[in-house]
Amino acid sequence: MFRKPINFSVENENMLIALLVFPGFPMACLTSMIEPLRAANEIAGQTAFRWMLVSEDGAAVDSSAFVRFHPSCELRALREVDTLMILSPPDAEFEDPKAGHGALRSLERHGATLGGVSGGVFVLARAGLMCEHVTSVHWCYATAFADAFPDHPTTDEVIMADRRRVTVSGAAAAFDLALMMIEQRLGADIMTEVACWFQHPLVRGEGVRQRIPALRVAVTNDMLPETLARAVQVMSKNLGDPISIADICDQIAISPRHLERLFKNVTGKSPLLYYRNLRLAAARQLVLYSNRSMREIAQTIGYASASPFRARYAELYGLTPDEDRRKITLFRLNENAPLPSVLPSAQRVLSES
Repeated sequence: MFRKPINFSVENENMLIALLVFPGFPMACLTSMIEPLRAANEIAGQTAFRWMLVSEDGAAVDSSAFVRFHPSCELRALREVDTLMILSPPDAEFEDPKAGHGALRSLERHGATLGGVSGGVFVLARAGLMCEHVTSVHWCYATAFADAFPDHPTTDEVIMADRRRVTVSGAAAAFDLALMMIEQRLGADIMTEVACWFQHPLVRGEGVRQRIPALRVAVTNDMLPETLARAVQVMSKNLGDPISIADICDQIAISPRHLERLFKNVTGKSPLLYYRNLRLAAARQLVLYSNRSMREIAQTIGYASASPFRARYAELYGLTPDEDRRKITLFRLNENAPLPSVLPSAQRVLSES
């Protein structure tokens, strides 16, 4: 549930939203926030919302889609904004962390609401601004975030408004956040009309959770048969200390043979293989978004050493974890781009498995 939701009905005639972008930020998240606000202004016949693009030093920034954006100002020159939202890949950091973190804290002290969309929550957490605030973390970054910030409370809800922090899991949820702002400032009628302009479902309410794809299956976890969903939930809670399939069956009161049939019918894989791949998917986040050694990563998902972990990883993703990390590092350096969720080589291996 939301904790002390933010009131976006600011006293100012118009609400100023600053969007702090880092290289490789997801462009869809930016347009998903700006376009509904622009439409709301047009429908209402007033400038209820203003927005501005900001970067650390005011220089141009390339998005994840290689489209270049030219911010209006640098972060340290920002003054008196109502809300600042950070858009970035999960590994984004300030060139000058001391100055960047200080600028964010200064805005917070002067009353600004701070937020992050998708990977932007990592920047807020690194600045020490999410301590004791519940954070909405996109499912594909959840393991990496938990590893980097083990004491931070998180949720899989699409939007989490907690006092003067608002975190958003992705682009569609950013659109929902914009609709929330519109409803509070301009009313439900205009919010509904904006949603209809874009053929967007009406704003998702409190407690709506992310839809997470079942591992390499053309359904989401919420679409799995109940028994199978319960088994996957038990697996997900035991990634670092794997339990036997027999123990999983005991916990959900089903026979191993029945569970085997369910998994084969729905996923095409045995429960054991699905479980192993689930653990490897969690490990891949650490390979790509952390500096942990392969031995440490192997141990976090229940392998005693790195050797069998490397072998299983290569079977699933088509390259070793070391190669995966090097490839992505080069990709980021050469293209200044964020990580695709599944590399083409991995997709090929998975489609054949």
